[in-house]
Amino acid sequence: MEPDKTIGRRLKNIVIGGAYDPHDKKIFHNISLIAFFAWIGIGADGLSSSCYGPQEAFLALQGHMYLGIFVALLSAATIAIISASYSQIVEIFPSGGGGYLVASKLLSPKTGMVSGCALLIDYILTITVSVAAGADAVFSFLPASWYPYRLLFACLVLFGLILLNLRGVKESVMVLMPIFIVFMITHILLILYALSLHASNFPQVVSQTRIDAHNTAAQLGFFGMVFLVLRAYSMGAGTYTGIEAVSNSLPVLREPKVETAKRTMLYMSLSLAFMVLGLTLAYVLFKVQFQEGKTLNAVLLEQVTGSWGRSWGVPFILITLVSEAVLLFVAAQTGFIDGPRVLSYMALDKWVPTRFATLSDRFVTLNGVLIMGAAALVLMISTRGSVALLVVLYSINVFITFTLSQAGMVRHWWIERKVLPSWRRKLAINGVGLVMTAFILISIIVVKFTEGGWITLVVTGTLIFIVVSIRRHYDNTAKLLKRLDALVMAAGYSSSEEIPGITKKEIGEFDPEAKTAVLLVNGFNGMGLHTLFNVFRLFGDSFKNFVFVQIAVIDAGNFKGAAELDRLQAQAKSEIDRYVKFVEQHGYHAEGMFSIGTDVVEEASKLGPKIVEKYPQSVFFGGQIVFPKETFLTRLLHNYTVFSMQRKFYHEGIPVVILPIRV
Repeated sequence: MEPDKTIGRRLKNIVIGGAYDPHDKKIFHNISLIAFFAWIGIGADGLSSSCYGPQEAFLALQGHMYLGIFVALLSAATIAIISASYSQIVEIFPSGGGGYLVASKLLSPKTGMVSGCALLIDYILTITVSVAAGADAVFSFLPASWYPYRLLFACLVLFGLILLNLRGVKESVMVLMPIFIVFMITHILLILYALSLHASNFPQVVSQTRIDAHNTAAQLGFFGMVFLVLRAYSMGAGTYTGIEAVSNSLPVLREPKVETAKRTMLYMSLSLAFMVLGLTLAYVLFKVQFQEGKTLNAVLLEQVTGSWGRSWGVPFILITLVSEAVLLFVAAQTGFIDGPRVLSYMALDKWVPTRFATLSDRFVTLNGVLIMGAAALVLMISTRGSVALLVVLYSINVFITFTLSQAGMVRHWWIERKVLPSWRRKLAINGVGLVMTAFILISIIVVKFTEGGWITLVVTGTLIFIVVSIRRHYDNTAKLLKRLDALVMAAGYSSSEEIPGITKKEIGEFDPEAKTAVLLVNGFNGMGLHTLFNVFRLFGDSFKNFVFVQIAVIDAGNFKGAAELDRLQAQAKSEIDRYVKFVEQHGYHAEGMFSIGTDVVEEASKLGPKIVEKYPQSVFFGGQIVFPKETFLTRLLHNYTVFSMQRKFYHEGIPVVILPIRV
């Protein structure tokens, strides 16, 4: 290997880590997450929202603080219902997919596309707002003269998170686990201590809540009071944004995946409900008031620890608030874990470029991680890390997905009602979830539309237009490729029939020194056969031996377990065998070679020298589609892998001929 490549490989191994072996049967166990680690990596998004979700809802009550108890109870009920409904979703879709797959399968592919686009924007905003809010919290402890460096700091944190996620989900979670644990311990202690100090006042709180409700109804009217509570409830909608992430993350969970997902969902819902109820009740008990430059949690901490003295109170406040700040960085993990996952599902369905479904040698959706990180970086710089603006943009899209998912599940249970005895209970759970999420979605759009919510809708609409254009191109390409299907039918002829361009003859004595045509194929299809027939047409009877090489690509669609990889390998062997049998029927020696991996070029370059060693007179052939008109989309959406293989083989001194396939 060349020195610069060796240095580059070593640097890559240091920064990102060495390649995993796809043939290692333990690989899925080693890189998958148990429920506890999934709770850390995915649940941090929901828990971090307790740093601002309950606050937004409490402040929206406009001084009627005791009504916050109703808001907290509604929020806890919403968490329970959304979690229960998504637990039902993972049962029906055990391979993952979340809101995108649910809407695609249960409503329509186009509805699923809308859900997927909304989720992608939401996950980009999750990354951006989490890092920006964390940077704000960190710099609130530093001298004011340092504040201009806040944006640079946020960008550096974002870059660090990109590198962590390129190493792999499990490694990134392990690094961030201590922060998560500190956050949980400090906040549980804060809430329990705050409630214990006022345990004897609970009857008075109930009485004051009744009085506050009566006075508010007298002042605003009953419906005015209901509207105030519901408005506060919807303003705290950011609290629920991390719940659906588990259903997208099933491929990275430990077997049995469905049980692990349900356990993770249980951990998330219980911890989030505890935080929302506990913090809101603590706000009420301590009559917390907004103070400029401080969060309600910071004000609450100062009041709770006021009698602890500086030696205990100040360190506890500092540790708790720093853990909140850093947990917001951890919350960005949800965007990095699930954003690329949604992209990969959409890539498999041809809504976005198919390269977003490919995996790196660390079995990470590398292109997805990079595009999510780059988009978040652009958003961070363009908004200058303004949390106030980002929060306005944040909540709308996830509730588009929530609503569509619940609608799809309601439709599913209604269709299954004749064969499923428990359909009523399941329908009720998703039905209530549909009403709740639709109400919150409409409320957020109405309340936040003029404050910047329209920007989210415009951006999402633009993304929808782009992905529809991409899908249209892939559909048109598929129609063009159908013209090659006749070749597959021709290859089904019996050995006694003549195939145009191929002279039938008896198999001679095997001579590895004879000229050998090595064909790089991707399945037994019209493209591969077109290349084979062109070899005969252009070179006649020059080649005595034929070797067919296929690389079975491990991508996000089949990287779901050892059994899936075994099936992938068996399928590759079956398709190669069809080529071998076809050529042998016409009197030539043939051999098939295949490998599985994440990179076609790398795997092919490993097989190339072995083939040349066995067949010294080898010439490699590959086919390349030539479109009637070259456009920006053809260059963007087709990776021209065969040219990369040609360059790789040229460095090894191996001749490669690329034959055009006009469609």
